[in-house]
Parts: sequence; structure tokens; C-alpha cells
Amino acid sequence: MTLTRAIAIAGFVVAIVACAVVEVLARRRDSTIPTLGEVCAHAIAYEVGRVPIGRIGFFGFWWWLGWHLFAR
Repeated sequence: MTLTRAIAIAGFVVAIVACAVVEVLARRRDSTIPTLGEVCAHAIAYEVGRVPIGRIGFFGFWWWLGWHLFAR
């Protein structure tokens, strides 16, 4: 394994652990931090006029992710 690959894997592990810690902190009883579900719901509900920009953005993100991870 090269050093660059090890750094990239370590970066992803750190990001996943950080997201998990923030989610645990958000689920505490007195927390003011929004959960991931609340953030996604707010982003999906975003509209400009009658155009659902949030839904289009999430659809585009999932399409991009699926294309890069599963279309090989």
C-alpha cells in the first residue's frame, strides 16, 4: 500500500468517525445540533419559486454517486 492510499483511507475513516460523533451528539436530549435526517429534510425542502432545487440536487448527488461507485 502506498503512502498516498494510506492517507486517503485514513482521511475517510476520520470523516466517518467525525460524522458518527456529531450524530451521537445531535441525538442527546438537550442538544441544539440537528441530526443528519433533519439536515437532509431541510435541504430537500428547499425551493426557488416552484422549482424543487433541493430534490433535484439530491437526485443529482445520488446519480453521481451511483455512477462513480457502481457503474464499473
